[in-house]
Amino acid sequence: MEYNPFSLKGKTILVTGASSGIGQATAIECAQMGAEVVITGRDTERLQATADLMGNLKAQIAADLTNQEDVERLVAALPPLDGAVLCAGNSTTLPLQFGSREKFDEMFNVNFFAPVELLRLMYKKKVLQKGASVVLIASIGGTHSFMPGNGVYGASKAALNSLMKYAAREYASRKIRVNSICPGMVDTPLIHRGTITEEQLAEDAKRYPLGRYGKPDDIANGAVYLLSDASSWLTGHDLVIDGGFSI
Repeated sequence: MEYNPFSLKGKTILVTGASSGIGQATAIECAQMGAEVVITGRDTERLQATADLMGNLKAQIAADLTNQEDVERLVAALPPLDGAVLCAGNSTTLPLQFGSREKFDEMFNVNFFAPVELLRLMYKKKVLQKGASVVLIASIGGTHSFMPGNGVYGASKAALNSLMKYAAREYASRKIRVNSICPGMVDTPLIHRGTITEEQLAEDAKRYPLGRYGKPDDIANGAVYLLSDASSWLTGHDLVIDGGFSI
């Protein structure tokens, strides 16, 4: 048998936000690395499209993680998990002078409160098995990079990254590891919504030492490492994957 410490064979992994972008790429990559994967997302059609692209699908459960009833229903339906990648999130470009309480609440509900409540319930209900690994998708925004217009989004991701470290300390008693990935700009549908022009995006990508934005697979590969036994002595760590931007 070929030795591979990065294999996920025999593990059951949950991936949220699996209907597109980083979540979709992560679900597919986890399946390719041998895991049985549970996928969830709000859009049933796009979630099915992800399911059609992957093998080793254990279950697909449509849920809106900003809805408490949906979160509780999801947790109740989950099998025992060896790992979870919490990818669901949103972004915005908004100067702070326009960052009303409503705008902050919208961003924090999706990027912070939703994954934190899911994590809390999975731990409390012991869905996460002893030795499980949880990966939160944060961002260099608010942790390593502070660009104008990024304050509302960056604050939500900075809060998530901070919570990760507290969870890592508290959950270590059950040998459950909690880490985050802090990506730079990743080429997903989120960045092509018209807030920033394609010309501006192309110009911005030149600021990255490696000459390009990230791809969803770049982040998915980092998640596989954090889920695998290869990272068994790693917890409370924010893994920066940003093409060198933060240096």
